Amino acid sequence: MMMNDFYMILVGYLILILGVLIGVAYLTLLERKLLGYIQIRKGPNKVGFLGILQPFSDAIKLFTKEQTYPSYSNYLSYYFSPVISFVLSLMIWMIIPYYFNMISFNLGLMFFLCCTSMGVYTVMIAGWSSNSNYSLLGGLRAVAQTISYEVSLALILMSSIILIMSFNLINFMYYQELIWFLFLMYPLGLSLFSSMLAETNRTPFDFAEGESELVSGFNVEYSSGGFALIFLAEYSSILMMSLLYVILFMGGYDLNLMFYLKLSLISFLFIWVRGTLPRYRYDKLMYLAWKSYLPISLNFLMLFMGYKIFLL
Repeated sequence: MMMNDFYMILVGYLILILGVLIGVAYLTLLERKLLGYIQIRKGPNKVGFLGILQPFSDAIKLFTKEQTYPSYSNYLSYYFSPVISFVLSLMIWMIIPYYFNMISFNLGLMFFLCCTSMGVYTVMIAGWSSNSNYSLLGGLRAVAQTISYEVSLALILMSSIILIMSFNLINFMYYQELIWFLFLMYPLGLSLFSSMLAETNRTPFDFAEGESELVSGFNVEYSSGGFALIFLAEYSSILMMSLLYVILFMGGYDLNLMFYLKLSLISFLFIWVRGTLPRYRYDKLMYLAWKSYLPISLNFLMLFMGYKIFLL
C-alpha cells in the first residue's frame, strides 16, 4: 500500500511538472504578445494559429542548437548551474497545497524560503564560472539585490504567518473565507509584489541583466540549452511567486476558475510592469529595500505580534 501511494505521488508530481512547463511556455507567449500590444506592434502570430505554437518552435530551436562554452570558463560549474537553477525552480512547486495525491507541507513557507535562497547561488556561480567581467558583475548585482529583498520578503511573510500561526499554505484559505489579507494589510501586499519583482530579477529591477551597461548580464556567455534553462527557471519562478501571492493575500488556494483568473492577473501584472516602467537606479533599489520596505514590514510585524499577545 505504501509503495502504491508513493507511485501515485510520483505520477502526480510528473503531471504537475508537465503542467508547469506548459504554463511557462504560454507565459512567454503571453509576455511577447502583451509587450507587442503595449509597444503598438504585433507579437508572434505566424507559427500555428495566431502564433500559438511559437513557444514550442522556440524550445526546439534552442535545444537543438550547438552548445558553446568559453575556453577559459570553469566548465563543470558553468554547465551545471542552469540545470540546478531549473531544478530548484521546479522543486518549489512541491509546496502547492493540493487536497489529494500530494505531500502536505506543514512547513511549506519555510521550504519556499530555503529554495529561493538557494537560487542566488546558481546566478552567482553562472556569472562567476563564465570567466567574463560583464557576467561576473551581473552575478554580483543579482546576489546583492536578492539578499536585500529576501529580508523584506521573509518579514512580510512573517506577518501573514503570525496572523494564522501556521506555515501550512492550506490554512490561508480557511482564514481568508470572509476577508482577503490584501484588504487587512494593503501596504504589505504592495511591498510583497515589488519584492517579488526584485526577487525574480524582473523589470524595473533587472540589474542582473542590464543590457545597456552589461551586454546581457550574468547569462551573457550562455547559448542554446543553457540559456533556455535559465529562461525557464525565471518564468517558473514568476508563476510560483504569482501563485504564492494569491494564496497569501487573495483568498488562498481553491481549485476553481476564480483562483486561476487571480493567478493570471498577477502574472499579467509582472508583464505589464515590464512593458511600462524603466529600469531603476541601482542605489535607489538598495535604498528602497533597506529604508522603505524593511521599516514597513517590521512595523506591521510588531503590530500583528501586539495583536496576538493582546488576544491571548
